[in-house]
Amino acid sequence: MYEICPELPQDTPEVEALYDLCFAPGRTALSSYRLRDGVPRVAELCLVLRDPSGVLMAAIRFWPARVAGRRILLLGPVAVHPTAQGEGLGGLLMRDSLNRARSMGFARVLLVGDAPYYSRFGFQRLDGVEMPPPTNPDRVLGLELRPGAWVDVTGPVQREPEPPRPVPTAPDRTACIQVAHPKEPSP
Repeated sequence: MYEICPELPQDTPEVEALYDLCFAPGRTALSSYRLRDGVPRVAELCLVLRDPSGVLMAAIRFWPARVAGRRILLLGPVAVHPTAQGEGLGGLLMRDSLNRARSMGFARVLLVGDAPYYSRFGFQRLDGVEMPPPTNPDRVLGLELRPGAWVDVTGPVQREPEPPRPVPTAPDRTACIQVAHPKEPSP
């Protein structure tokens, strides 16, 4: 069994190492990172997936942002260890995190990525939503967690105004779930 848990502060160096392994050098120079810089993550939605021996196999993060003054979730990055890519672990994290976001009351999610991959989770190209340059508009994708959530929401994606920082709390460890490997038959 695999375990999906909220990312804890002690996981961060390991998660950053996974992102460095999976993405090209200079990943933090991408336009989406300018929207994240200095903005606290949505901690309850930043998840890690570990194999039965405790090895980090995948991670996903979410950030608050705005389009036309409306709250959105900016998904990314999501990464799967190269030795496990294609096994469905990224899909487990996507589905679980999006279900958590829906239950928390979020209405819309945005990401920059490949439409053929992310369309399996319901993401579609967003016309009229502009990421900072030099983002390819064909890669700006959105998902409605509530029907009609992206209707008439257009304009530039903006950083979330930084709220006063509350006393940080660790994510709830009881939010962990056990999942079977997606390639194994269910019991």
